[in-house]
Amino acid sequence: MRSFNVQRYGARGDGRTDSTKPFLTAWSLACGSRARAMVYIPRGTYLVRNLAFWGPCKNIIIFKIDGKLVAPKDNWSIGNSGYWILFAKVNRILVYGGTIDARGASHWSCRKKGGHCPQGARSMGLTGLTAAVAVAGVCGCGSLRKREFAIKSCLYDWIQNIRIRAPSGSPNTDGILVQSSSGVTISGGIIATGDDCIALNQGSRNIWIERVKCGPGHGISIGSLGEYANEEGVDNVTVTSSVFTKTQNGVRIKTWARPSGGYVRNVEFRNLIMRNVNNPVIIDQNYCPNGSGCPRQSSGVKISGVTFANIKGTSTTPIGMKLDCSGSNHCTGIRLHNIKLTYMRRSSSSYCRNAHGRASGVMVPNNCM
Repeated sequence: MRSFNVQRYGARGDGRTDSTKPFLTAWSLACGSRARAMVYIPRGTYLVRNLAFWGPCKNIIIFKIDGKLVAPKDNWSIGNSGYWILFAKVNRILVYGGTIDARGASHWSCRKKGGHCPQGARSMGLTGLTAAVAVAGVCGCGSLRKREFAIKSCLYDWIQNIRIRAPSGSPNTDGILVQSSSGVTISGGIIATGDDCIALNQGSRNIWIERVKCGPGHGISIGSLGEYANEEGVDNVTVTSSVFTKTQNGVRIKTWARPSGGYVRNVEFRNLIMRNVNNPVIIDQNYCPNGSGCPRQSSGVKISGVTFANIKGTSTTPIGMKLDCSGSNHCTGIRLHNIKLTYMRRSSSSYCRNAHGRASGVMVPNNCM
């Protein structure tokens, strides 16, 4: 295997020298290699601007980070570009190790003050990747910008033991966003953000999520869906063996109260622990922030075949389970099995509207369907 060390092409790990060009040079040489190749980032702190690593490449690429990548302090330098680090149209790539820090604190401060701010950029994006793609052990630590990791139009991606950290008050910092992708596995990891730990948006299919520690944040969400009438649906999702600590939500399905041809089906949330979570189990089909754009409308997204099983823990609100479904498209095939959610050391309560299905095993709160 050929190794392309970024320092060989001029990168300096002093945290001050712009190493963007050396990184792109190392990538170009590795991508063009007919033998398996490695782009290697040694220990040190490397200042880089926007990095777009494009394929297709001629062989398997390993992108190994032993050091730390930091963005410029001026958030305008990458703030409107969409991504800070992008891997696009690359087959058979492994990215692992290291730390990336997009230094988003000034961007969040600007937004909170209502100033003229850049749009924000995702820390890392995977777009149009297929076949045995993996991101393992990457630590997104420090102050990250809008949406840390985005997976779009990908097939068979594997994210393992990732660590993501952003302050609980940072806006729109989804830990991992999946959209228009199939065969994505997220296994292990710690995600602490100011928004969803993981968000599955339109076109997410065959998704497996396991052993994730989420918190703080807004939980693991399907949606929001149905903002536009012609969105794709979400199908075949499993979330299992995960822990939620002091999050706004646990597991959630969220759809706009607007007409839509979308759907959510074949979803299983199982073997989950809730620790002081505001809304441990929630379906919200009346999402309409600020009451704008959906007055007196109901969601067209059809929800069916959703299972909540073996979920236990504590709710910080009296309603531990809320199934608020569309008036025009009721939720069907909902299955509840062995739910035990307490509030103030007592049983929590449940709220159901337009939700149909069956319950079995222990039910705390009581089944309200």
